[in-house]
Amino acid sequence: MVGIILASHGVFAEGILQSGEMIVGEQENVKAVTLLPSEGPDDIRRKMEEAIATFDSDEVLFLVDLWGGTPFNQANTLFEDHKDKWAIVAGLNLGMLIESFTGRFSMDKAQDIAASIVVVAKDSVKVRPESLQPAEAAVETENEEPNQPLPEGTVVGTGKIDIRLARVDSRLLHGQVATAWSKDVKPTRIIVVSDEVSKDKLRKNLITQASPPGIKANVVPIDKMIEISKDPRFGKTSALLLFENPQDALRVIEGGVEIEEVNVGSMAHSEGKVMVNNVLSVNEKDVEAFKKMKDLGVKFDVRKVPSDQSKDIWPMLKKTKFVD
Repeated sequence: MVGIILASHGVFAEGILQSGEMIVGEQENVKAVTLLPSEGPDDIRRKMEEAIATFDSDEVLFLVDLWGGTPFNQANTLFEDHKDKWAIVAGLNLGMLIESFTGRFSMDKAQDIAASIVVVAKDSVKVRPESLQPAEAAVETENEEPNQPLPEGTVVGTGKIDIRLARVDSRLLHGQVATAWSKDVKPTRIIVVSDEVSKDKLRKNLITQASPPGIKANVVPIDKMIEISKDPRFGKTSALLLFENPQDALRVIEGGVEIEEVNVGSMAHSEGKVMVNNVLSVNEKDVEAFKKMKDLGVKFDVRKVPSDQSKDIWPMLKKTKFVD
């Protein structure tokens, strides 16, 4: 796997590595090196060399904070002897880092990853009000869905929505979903399915504004999702469904939406709930919904991010008083 060096003035590199792993999961072959106020160029060069020596790959990608700064300059001197395999990208931000992490799953060349993350790094810089956004920074989407409303009964593509992930997550659309899961399942739409959220104008707006580049985000009530699943006009839609709780997922499945597996990512703790691991809390209604889905043949995948190991939910639920 390509080795990644994060290099910065001060402890920025260490902090952004922690943030990246919080979203994507723990990473191998990644080191943060810092230039502290009491240190000079030789110190950070030595740290880079020590970090590279720990990698099990001769492919190395440097992500540095500032072009022309000391971390960049020292990385550049090391790069001179490895121009065929190494790469340096300056302007480190979290979008770039996450893209580089996920890019290592499909690319084994540092320079290929470097080329792929530049556009994402630029697209991560956005501003509100949108009128302040430079025209050249507009995101181009490869969405294959029809751009214009179609007459009822029109069959598009397969005539059936492609549900690539159905996830229970009380946080709904957040960093782990917008980056790690979206990169993994590659949806054209992220659909939050909730009667409650669909009535909340503020939450709806925040969700649609948080959609990653090239992916549309929608909030729909449960009955609307059931209707969409039967509408042949959505035959080119690849969807990532988000549910705030398992009861909503159950209602959708009972309504005829074909979901074979539910990813359980996060369920916030509240009064009356029992913690079953560090991110999942359930009450009797939650467990009853999981039981009914299981009876309908639904399987469960407990994972925060794609790189986590999938776990079985039932040993966790048996720790509670809600399972015999």
